[in-house]
Amino acid sequence: MDHTPVLRSEWLKIRTLRSLPGALLALFAATTAFSAIAGASDTSDPGFDPLFTALTGVIPGQIAAVSFGATAVSAEFHPGALRLSLAAVPRRGRWFAAKAAVIAAAVFPVGLVTAAAALLAARAGLGTAAGRLDAAEQVRAVVGCAVYLTLMALCAAGVAALLRSGVAALSLLIPFLLVVSFVIGDATGTVADFLPDKAGQLVLHERPDGTLGPWSGLAVTALWAGAALLLGGWRLRRADA
Repeated sequence: MDHTPVLRSEWLKIRTLRSLPGALLALFAATTAFSAIAGASDTSDPGFDPLFTALTGVIPGQIAAVSFGATAVSAEFHPGALRLSLAAVPRRGRWFAAKAAVIAAAVFPVGLVTAAAALLAARAGLGTAAGRLDAAEQVRAVVGCAVYLTLMALCAAGVAALLRSGVAALSLLIPFLLVVSFVIGDATGTVADFLPDKAGQLVLHERPDGTLGPWSGLAVTALWAGAALLLGGWRLRRADA
């Protein structure tokens, strides 16, 4: 079965909904700006991680990626929008898979450009500390950063589909990422390594110190995103349009 028309239709929706390109622009601007500021930090600490410092702007920047994923799905729950989409693509699972694929296709390249720009912006402030980073570590972090942002956007898309509301999804995810995850991490030790954000961000570290490694951490985040999408797809199949 040809999926091209469905993908093209979903891509057109993303291009024409003004808030979505704006979210990607905010992702680039926030991540790059905060990384540039972090690059000017004190590098004398023996535990200083120049790679994570250079990409620390991802922590606030990921909110834009989460907003992108949630908004791309929640726009379908405006009155009559989902009925029109399902009239064109009656198979809800196929439609939701196309939506997720287009979200990933939009976020990943922006994530690559953003991570590369953030790294370059921060290196200027890191000075001699930047010399510790080899090419392989930097490539791994840039690619891993793009994958991480994509997975967080997909996780938000799944939660928005499950709750049938972008506002509800963001009300749950943003406090979790900015507050709850840090509190849980401080209180539970290694258990926090398996939270979606903590696990995925290990790929941004020069030498991750924990239960998981860079890619196994991203695999954990992928499992969270996959579970969210499965639950969102289940809700879409059972709920009325």
